[in-house]
Amino acid sequence: MRIGILGGGQLARMLGLGGIPIGAKFVTLDPAADACAAVVSEHITGNYGDISILERFASKVDVITYEFENVPAKSVKYLAEKKPVYPSPAALEVSCDRLKEKTLFRDLGIGTPNFSAVGNIYELKSAAREIGLPSVLKTRTLGYDGKGQAVLRAESDIEAAWERLGGVNCILEAFVPFTREISVIAVRSCTGEIIFYPVSENTHKNGILHKAVCTPDDPMQKAAEEYSRKLLEELDYVGVLALELFEANGKLLANEIAPRVHNTGHWSIEGANTSQFENHIRAVMGLPLGDTSPVEFSAMVNFIGEIPDASSVLSIKGAHFHDYGKEAKPGRKLGHATVRRPNKKFMLEGLNEVLALVN
Repeated sequence: MRIGILGGGQLARMLGLGGIPIGAKFVTLDPAADACAAVVSEHITGNYGDISILERFASKVDVITYEFENVPAKSVKYLAEKKPVYPSPAALEVSCDRLKEKTLFRDLGIGTPNFSAVGNIYELKSAAREIGLPSVLKTRTLGYDGKGQAVLRAESDIEAAWERLGGVNCILEAFVPFTREISVIAVRSCTGEIIFYPVSENTHKNGILHKAVCTPDDPMQKAAEEYSRKLLEELDYVGVLALELFEANGKLLANEIAPRVHNTGHWSIEGANTSQFENHIRAVMGLPLGDTSPVEFSAMVNFIGEIPDASSVLSIKGAHFHDYGKEAKPGRKLGHATVRRPNKKFMLEGLNEVLALVN
């Protein structure tokens, strides 16, 4: 089967690496001629809004998926008239608009921080009075890796934050004094089969994921799965879905969903019996889903802005090195390392050795 991927970044590259061994072939579409997924696919360089390019792309594949949620929804809907698209355009539409996303959480009984839609500076000031400060102002669309958001700590921050975010439609959320950030990776197949990976505990720096530690037998696993299952079934979802959550006062509050394979699940490449990437491809191909059980204790560390020497990482026992083949730029994800060892204490020691190379 030939699978089309909208986007040619590292997630598309890892989807290819995960799917090629089970017989999948790939075509990627990305505006960048040097997209790093080109090494595992037939790569088409073009704009997502170019109908002639979309026609060419659709003609080459049997099924279509995407590696990021900011691909134009109009283009995805157009492609869905030509070939099956998983996850569906409806799932994409919800996940790329923070207001629709939070409203869906609330409608399904999934806990969220208090929130309010704001369309102008007057609505923002009113929402800030109602929700209280500190709070977080976020653009409704096009936000990722800490972009498109600002923390409001005092009334004096309001106007500057509104101007910095461009005066576009936003959502104001109550600031959550969380104990920790976690996520759960779920997979649903074309037949409705649902499986989950163990929860990961996540740490961010400057809004970008720094490390993710797989936590088997996490006390919040069941609650995270219940939230994810509601979303998967409501959206008639096919593929991998990541749900990011805050733990606060012993309860979970949903932050956001990602309708795709996710950075916090990269540990699964070496750390699980079946990676999130292979399972996403299995799901969209209609194949049985694979075992998500961890094989040992594992964690991953992102390489942001610069990448360490491969030999330094690989000299650490149980470490695995991933270079995405991208040009180095500040704030850019260039690769990651996974550390996998037979017990938690030993794994965390190895994780700290890797962190010492990138901190």
